[in-house]
Amino acid sequence: MPPRRNPTLRQRRFGAELRKMREAAGLNAHQLSRALGIDPTQVSQMESGKAGVSAERVRSFAAACKCLNQPLVDALAEMTQDRSKGWWEEYRGTIPDGFLENAELEKHSHELLMWVTTHIPGPCQILRYTLEVFGRLIPALPRHEIDARTAFRAQRRNDLRRDKKPITAFIYESALLTRFGGDQVLKEQLEALLEDSELPWMTIRVVPFATETFPGAVENLTYAVGAVPALDTVELESSRGPILFDAASELEAYRIIFDRTARAALNEKKSRDLIHRIARDL
Repeated sequence: MPPRRNPTLRQRRFGAELRKMREAAGLNAHQLSRALGIDPTQVSQMESGKAGVSAERVRSFAAACKCLNQPLVDALAEMTQDRSKGWWEEYRGTIPDGFLENAELEKHSHELLMWVTTHIPGPCQILRYTLEVFGRLIPALPRHEIDARTAFRAQRRNDLRRDKKPITAFIYESALLTRFGGDQVLKEQLEALLEDSELPWMTIRVVPFATETFPGAVENLTYAVGAVPALDTVELESSRGPILFDAASELEAYRIIFDRTARAALNEKKSRDLIHRIARDL
């Protein structure tokens, strides 16, 4: 099979897991290629996500590496079955690739945990609010780019809602007070957030100013839960685009951060009461 020109995020992650498996076994590419009866360049292409891999090949790869993590092997084999293109591909070349990777990461996750300090979580944003968020970026974006990013975020929001993706959003109180678009836009946004908080698959919890200690993360984060813990991914939002983490030590650190955040956050009822009070005062 000819190599792929531009592997997707999911394909790159798949290949990275194969590489981790080989390195954990203490094998180099030449040693593994001999065990599999293939050319060393094929091992390189598989590990970079540039070559398609069958479920049978995944299991042969794991057996050669003496990998005993059967749930991980099964999850990787399952990943080879989905070769469809995502809806986000229609935006390629129109908006930054990082946005496309966000959508791909969300689509294939089993659950999403979010921690935001600066704005309402993307899956909960109304259109007018999103326009204002993108409209205040520095340097300023031309109107057509703002419109494209806003349309893309709306489609991401709708896709998550269609799938009823389980989402837990931890929101720092400051994000409920920042007036993107002014009082009226914020009021409409908070009212929509209250409606979202009643959805059975959406959990909204506020971390109040009165918490005894800050939970431990100052960045906006998304923790995407994979089919198995080894396939979890953390996305850190930055002005230069998303930064992704998937090393075992990094994942463990962010699990601790989210556990700490959960302990600091108000429960769902108290969170709704606080959001309601802020919206009422507007």
